[in-house]
Amino acid sequence: MTTIDHILTKAAEGVRLSPDEGLALFACRDLHKLGRAAHTVTMRLHPEPYRTYNIDRNVNYTNVCAAVCDFCAFYRKSHDEDAYILPREELYKKIEETVALGGDQILMQGGMHPRLELVWYEELLRDLRSRFPNVNLHAFSPPEIWHFHKINKLPLETVLRRLKDAGLGSLPGGGGEILVDRVRKELTRGKALTDEWLEVCRVWHKLGGRGTCTMMFGHIETDAERIEHLTRLRDLQDETNGFTAFICWTMQPGHKMADFPEVGAFEYLRTQAIARLYLDNIPNIQSSWVTQGGKIGQVALFFGANDMGSLMIEENVVASAGTVHYLTLEEIKRSIREAGWEPRQRNVFYQLIEERTPSFPNGKLDTSLPVLN
Repeated sequence: MTTIDHILTKAAEGVRLSPDEGLALFACRDLHKLGRAAHTVTMRLHPEPYRTYNIDRNVNYTNVCAAVCDFCAFYRKSHDEDAYILPREELYKKIEETVALGGDQILMQGGMHPRLELVWYEELLRDLRSRFPNVNLHAFSPPEIWHFHKINKLPLETVLRRLKDAGLGSLPGGGGEILVDRVRKELTRGKALTDEWLEVCRVWHKLGGRGTCTMMFGHIETDAERIEHLTRLRDLQDETNGFTAFICWTMQPGHKMADFPEVGAFEYLRTQAIARLYLDNIPNIQSSWVTQGGKIGQVALFFGANDMGSLMIEENVVASAGTVHYLTLEEIKRSIREAGWEPRQRNVFYQLIEERTPSFPNGKLDTSLPVLN
C-alpha cells in the first residue's frame, strides 16, 4: 500500500489526519482516488437518502469598504460615484421576494463602512426581525464584526452580544480567504488577520451562536498554507463546535488580479475532496456551483459535498469579478435527483424544513430592483 493509499484509508475510516498527511494529499494528482475517499467519508457521515439545499439571498447592504482587497471588484470608497448604502425600503422588498420564493434566510454582508456606528446595525437588525420574524439573519462576516469592534472601541464580546440581542441569527464565514497572515497581508490591507478572524468566530460560538467557515484558494497561497488554513478551522471546531458547514471556492480573477491565472474545476474538486478528508469534525460541506457552474457543482456531490448550497437569488461580489452562474430552484433539485438523491430544503442549521410553493406578486418575481454590481 502506498503512502497516499494509507492516508486515504485512515481518513475513510475516521482516523484524524496530521498536517503532514494532509499536505501529502496535495501531491496526489489522481483526482478519482481522492474523490472516492472523500465520498466514502461523506457517505459515512451522511448515509441519508437525500442531499440538501437552501433558499436565501445575498444582500449587500453597502459596497463602501475601508479595506483594500486585491481580488475584490465589488468594493467602493465613500467618495466613489457608485458607492451606496441600500435604502431600507429596497431591503424590505428584497426580503419579501426571498420569502415569496420559499426562502427563510437573508445572507447580509457589506463592506467595512468607515462611518456606520454599531447602533446603526442594531437598529437595522431590530427592524428586520420585527418585520420578518421568521427570516434568519445570517449576517456580517468576521472581518465586518472585527471592524465594528475596532471603530466603536468596544469589547468584541459586547459587540456580538448586542448584535445577537438585536436579531443576528448566525454568522457567515466570509472574508476567510486563506487564514495565514503572510497571504492576508499580501492580498489585503485594513482587514482582520488570521487570529482576529478566528477570535470573532470563537466568541460568537461561545455565546451560543453558529455559523459557517470558508476558504478562497487558487491565488498566492501554497499547498502548505491551504493545510494550515484547514488546521486552524479544525482546531477551533474542536474547541467550540460552532461551525455548521465548510464552503470552498476558487478565486475569481478580477480587479487588480485580473491577469492572474484562473484555477479550474480539477483543482476545485481536488481541494474540496482533501478538505472533506481533513475536516473530520465539520459535519457538512457545500458545493460551490456559484463559482464552478451547475455541472461541476453536481459532480462536487461525489467529491465530499453533501449540500448544493443556496439558490442564491442574488449574488453581487463574485459577479463583479465576471463570474456569473445561475441555477433555478428546479435545476438545483434536478441536479440532486440526477446524482441519485432526494432533494430536501434545509435552514442554515441544517435542519430540514418543509418546502413551500413559491408565490410571487402578479404570478412572477419582481425583477425591477437594480442589481448592484
